[in-house]
Amino acid sequence: MRDQAPVKTAINAEEIKSASTLLKAGQLVAFPTETVYGLGCDAANVEALARLYRVKGRPGNHPVIVHLASVEQLKDWAKTVPPEALALAKKFWPGPMTLILKKSDKVLPEVSGGQDTVGLRIPSHPVALALLKEFNSGVAAPSANKHGRISPTTAEHVKSELGDLVAKVLDGGNCSVGIESTIVDLSSEKPRILRPGMITLQEIENVLKEAREEAKDDSKRKAKSAKSKQSKSADSQTGGDSNSTVVPRAPGTLSSHYAPTTDLKLFTHANLPRAIATSESLMMKVSVMAFSDPIKATSVIAWKQMSEDPAECARQLYAFMRELDTSGADYIVVEEPPELPEWMGILDRLRRAANG
Repeated sequence: MRDQAPVKTAINAEEIKSASTLLKAGQLVAFPTETVYGLGCDAANVEALARLYRVKGRPGNHPVIVHLASVEQLKDWAKTVPPEALALAKKFWPGPMTLILKKSDKVLPEVSGGQDTVGLRIPSHPVALALLKEFNSGVAAPSANKHGRISPTTAEHVKSELGDLVAKVLDGGNCSVGIESTIVDLSSEKPRILRPGMITLQEIENVLKEAREEAKDDSKRKAKSAKSKQSKSADSQTGGDSNSTVVPRAPGTLSSHYAPTTDLKLFTHANLPRAIATSESLMMKVSVMAFSDPIKATSVIAWKQMSEDPAECARQLYAFMRELDTSGADYIVVEEPPELPEWMGILDRLRRAANG
């Protein structure tokens, strides 16, 4: 993953305390993370969770991610924490990665979607961390928008969409990553990515490989009498679940998601000129997001040029989509990113948006 853009945010202690008090009272608070703005509630409060699902219009069996302030809090929410989880947490937390682990008895079914797993992460945005430290418990927080629609990357996005449905919106500026976290499932025998993000598969595999090599080296230093204990430890490293065919439901993985209200269509670079020409022949208005320079056509009413740098493109993505969604176009034309590891998170969001 490329370095996140620096976030320069002044922390207002009184605002943080006010937001924490509202969370403890069962209210909803929107707050910035490095990925997108989250709609937070007390993850241990059934009524607050019901309010969260109601405001978002979220299906009751669709789990939410619990945001934590420290790695030490993992033991409160996860039944077991395998070595792979600790290795990934050490490398990528605070940051845009969510770990799926076997849930502890504390986790409510409203959080897990009725499953035996829970998604956990520590965000890196200073406002999010300040709020989580003040609240001192888990905050359930999906993106602060209506279910299935474009995620917000500014406080204004949240206010314009949810208005007074939210008790408070903490403004932390633009999100530095811009798309949701990479979700890694460690609840079964083999780790797997359930949702790509800006942390790539190769980066994850490198950390897991190193963790396994360290575990092997450690086992070699132990006495032969500990072999049976070593075998049990190997099971716990991958969650201890032999049924690796059961894939947990995870946030943001429905076939249609992140979608504007205007139809969005994806085209390859080669097919982009043809798509513009088709809109012109049909006398339809289109707005365009593309890496290419603007194409002159009477059908094009707006053109947003995306960065060829994946990190910058991710930061632009949802703001561009929101702007074009209000342009009055009949549909939005988007040039498809390359199928390369560093682009998979962006490509995933666009493909799901195109299914909306």
